[in-house]
Amino acid sequence: MAAAGRLPDFAMLHEQRLKSKHVTRQLLWEEYKEANPEGCRYSRFCFLYQRWRGTQDVVLRQEYRAGEKAFIDWAGPTIPIYSRTSGETTQANLFAAVLGASSYTFAEGFTDEQTIIWLTAHMRAFEFFGGVPKLLVPANTKTEVTRACRYDPDLNPTYHEMAMHYGVGVVPARPYKPRDKAKVESVVLVVERWIIAALRNHCFFEIGELNQAIRDLLIKLNTRPFRKREGSRASLFQAIDKPVLSPLPAERFDLSEWAKARVNIDYHVVFDHNFYSVPYYLVQELVEIRSMPATVEIFHKDKRVTSHVRSRGKGQLVTNGEHRPKSHLEHLEWTPSRMIKWAGSVGPNTARLFERIL
Repeated sequence: MAAAGRLPDFAMLHEQRLKSKHVTRQLLWEEYKEANPEGCRYSRFCFLYQRWRGTQDVVLRQEYRAGEKAFIDWAGPTIPIYSRTSGETTQANLFAAVLGASSYTFAEGFTDEQTIIWLTAHMRAFEFFGGVPKLLVPANTKTEVTRACRYDPDLNPTYHEMAMHYGVGVVPARPYKPRDKAKVESVVLVVERWIIAALRNHCFFEIGELNQAIRDLLIKLNTRPFRKREGSRASLFQAIDKPVLSPLPAERFDLSEWAKARVNIDYHVVFDHNFYSVPYYLVQELVEIRSMPATVEIFHKDKRVTSHVRSRGKGQLVTNGEHRPKSHLEHLEWTPSRMIKWAGSVGPNTARLFERIL
């Protein structure tokens, strides 16, 4: 505390408020008065404190509690990944997360923005922070919100399960509320300025190369000194955010998704725009589909009947030959070339006839 007769050290008091949500202005004033009996009254104390806050950096004025909120979003611009063989390019999407109190930042590139990737990005961010904040504040998009609402949005069920697993609350930014999204948008701005812009002249051939470059830039960003206050994102994170983050659970969240489907007459089910086969005797039966990043498993009455390598295309037919009825297998065995060869055993004119017919 300041010496008797002097004004409080508001910078130090404000840091105490950031470290604990239980530290109130009333408590700080009482401690100040105890050490400074001739000091100002509570109303004057509050007035001076608010005036001091008004002169500070905008990030400090937000007054985020330590370990309370992490703001997350996808950056708008993408980074191209070039194929070494075909020369084609794919676009890498950048996920960003920042802790409110310290502005400690995480970013990583991913191949798309689908739900599985979105959840994986969250887990990578938690592991980067070494803990879990109390709340997540994502942008109000379809990957995490199934029904947009100003006050009570419905979360994507899998996203909700992930949040339950990590013990974190999710409060999506409300639509048409720019103040809700201010910090989220600042996350994107930081990533665009300090990562995407810095990598604009680099050429990447694999997502791993891109993410290694991002990790190097994150070290520079998080250790870069603040311009209007002491320390850096990293030092502030170590001092106020890290000690109060919730510990990571013993196991990672299971990324599998569940869906239901009825087997079509061609003994395939439709999932994620592709077709996966099941044993033919399950035609018209209702089955459950468990999808993971690399595989798709299909269950009937709680019993697994098959599994496939997951296809990332659209309209792909993924078929196990053992799922076909015997008549279909026999039909498929008689390819056009086999028929012509068989006809040739009768005579050359018969072979030519089969060629014309086919």
